[in-house]
Amino acid sequence: MRLSSLLALFRPALPLILGLSLGCSLSLLTMSWTQGDTDEPCGDGLVNRGLFAGNQGHNNNGGNTAGGGNEDFQPHIVPYYRDPNKLHKKVFRTRYIHTELGIRERLLVGILTSRVTLTTLAVAVNRTVAHHFHKTFFFTGVRSPKIPHGMQVVAHGDDRPVWLMYETVRYLHQHFGGDYDWFYLAQDDTYTQAERLSQLVSHLSAGQDLYLGRAEEFIGGDERARYCHGGYGYLLSRSLLARLQPHLDTCRNDILSVRPDEWLGRCIIDSLGLSCVEVHQEMQYRYFELGKNADPEREDSAAFKNAFTVHPVSDPTLMYRLHKRFSQIELERTNLQIQQLQVQISNLSSLTPEGKAGATWPIGINSPFKPKTRFEVINWEYFTEEHIYPCIDGAPKCELRGADRADVTDVVETAVERLNEHYQPVLRFRKQRLLNGYRRFDPTRGMEYTLDLALEAFTQKGHSQVIAKRVGLLRPLSSIEIIPMPYVTEATRVQVILPVTAHEQDYVGNFLDMYVMNALDTHDNVLLTFLFIYEPFDAQRVSQNDVFAGIKSMIGEVEKRYADVKILWISVKTEVPSQVKLMDIISKKHPVDTLFFLASVWTEVNTDFLNRCRMNAISNWQVFFPIHFQEYSPAIVYRDQQPSVASSSAAESLKDGHFERHVFEEACFYNADYMAARTKMAADILDNDEMLESMDVYEIFVRYSSLHVFRAVEPALVQKYVRRTCNPRFSEDIYHRCVLSNLEGLASRSHLAMALFEQEQANST
Repeated sequence: MRLSSLLALFRPALPLILGLSLGCSLSLLTMSWTQGDTDEPCGDGLVNRGLFAGNQGHNNNGGNTAGGGNEDFQPHIVPYYRDPNKLHKKVFRTRYIHTELGIRERLLVGILTSRVTLTTLAVAVNRTVAHHFHKTFFFTGVRSPKIPHGMQVVAHGDDRPVWLMYETVRYLHQHFGGDYDWFYLAQDDTYTQAERLSQLVSHLSAGQDLYLGRAEEFIGGDERARYCHGGYGYLLSRSLLARLQPHLDTCRNDILSVRPDEWLGRCIIDSLGLSCVEVHQEMQYRYFELGKNADPEREDSAAFKNAFTVHPVSDPTLMYRLHKRFSQIELERTNLQIQQLQVQISNLSSLTPEGKAGATWPIGINSPFKPKTRFEVINWEYFTEEHIYPCIDGAPKCELRGADRADVTDVVETAVERLNEHYQPVLRFRKQRLLNGYRRFDPTRGMEYTLDLALEAFTQKGHSQVIAKRVGLLRPLSSIEIIPMPYVTEATRVQVILPVTAHEQDYVGNFLDMYVMNALDTHDNVLLTFLFIYEPFDAQRVSQNDVFAGIKSMIGEVEKRYADVKILWISVKTEVPSQVKLMDIISKKHPVDTLFFLASVWTEVNTDFLNRCRMNAISNWQVFFPIHFQEYSPAIVYRDQQPSVASSSAAESLKDGHFERHVFEEACFYNADYMAARTKMAADILDNDEMLESMDVYEIFVRYSSLHVFRAVEPALVQKYVRRTCNPRFSEDIYHRCVLSNLEGLASRSHLAMALFEQEQANST
């Protein structure tokens, strides 16, 4: 039996997530044109799928959309008029553009719970769906003694159901009435399919009064008006909430009801004349009533699969089982959509200039990166089931362990699984061993793998044969998540801290020149503090012969040139200039909101880096440790030649050197974050003061802080070549990093090879 020598496999465990257009827009794949006037709304995939589709031609909106269906989409010209008799006031711009434009968030969710179910059903709701919404509140009458972690609980102080509903509606309007377009209220025994509810809201216009949910008849009533059943949840528009707010007190005093959802429905009907509806603009609110002792895994009806909400949910375990079942349903639908889109892309590829050959694999994912020069070629890593070549630290071979071993095991198992799915029942494969493995990370598409597998193939008649096959796999990049970050500004003052030892004072002159040119001349919001580190012998002779007298005179000259500038210095006596001990001294002399930039004498301060220091160091969130660019030794790189003028320009400043990943001297962080980390560390150094000498600031934040430690290359920090003096009294790790920095910073491999070649030629002659 002959198999194809190359199999294209697609790994479904990390599927490509494609964004589908859900609004009234034109699709590049399918288009329909309508000529003339029509009352039908534009259709899309959601209506065809039946998730939102209501009865065609029926709009049960309770009369709340008469004559105003398109008011939100009509442009209104607001003329500008300035009264000349009034004093003109300065206009203050808002911090965020969405505030100035009046852009609101789409949906706020409120869950009605109680003291008894707050730690059970409410926790299950929070763990299953709350993270899918922008903000979720849990409203209760009396606060539980122990509030579950990660939940926003609002206690109104009264357990009466109608009072809880009254206070909840009043709270939503008072605190969020102008920030959200829609408000969703449900009980804690309701399971909500968050994605479908969000999609439904995205199709509705917030400018209309709408009361949407499961319509129920009033108890003992024969009127046509309906209220929305609270067990299945319901939507209230922002405009309806605003109109209802003045009538809440009257409803509380005049309407008698035991059920809170019935009380709210009666209040809306009596005050605004609106009734609960299940269908609005052909968008139907779908729900499912769960039977007693029902098994979610066996529910297969269309009503269940398309439901937005399920009720009643009797216990947290059932809530989790429902969430698992609906997650499986959504995953199946997403995979089906991906397959349909791949078929459409494949069919359309024949109409392109490249034809079918122009279609990439897997279909729908970016084509592989094409390097323009040999320097842009992405290297492949070779691996077996036991080892990988080469290692991250530069070693030629290292053992597979941790995440790398799990990755290799996963792709091999996936390859065999996909082969069996493709060839069964004709053939069945069983892995014997991995012959060769190659992988590379393509930033445009994901991790690519090429595997040579030794497989034992079995036929239907029981015959077997060992064969070798090559397969290709791709672990595509999944959905991109935008992580919200706190607000930062480039106007923050930066406090530069420069520790100087007696061996490093020759480099201070260049540091001061760059600081004057890039900070003082540009009037940047920067302060500088010197930290003079005296050895015990020099400290005893400071009155007769100050080793830092030259630097202090240079500081005095700078202060004479700039009358409003004051450069401070602090003197410290120590044999081992531990970075942590020095920062302890500095930290006590500055406010907690100070932004520190811990520099070295070889640092060249410039505006670009200072701004990135301000943006990347975020108080109580993130610290920044830049990786500076270190130039190679000019004696080896250029030898008898002098560097050209072009190579010293800004465009060529990153040419002959490397980013120094072994040095952690430069850092940007806030004083409050450092003090918090040192407080956590205090318990470990009570009986071991030498521990301070074996650690640096970077290790303090990594081990004793929960902040994000941001370590990234910084092209704006360029340092000249220097051979650092490694202090053997530091810890073994710090000393080893210093030695590696000197060795790797000497020159590149090509420069070293050329120097050795020229030396051998000179010796041979």
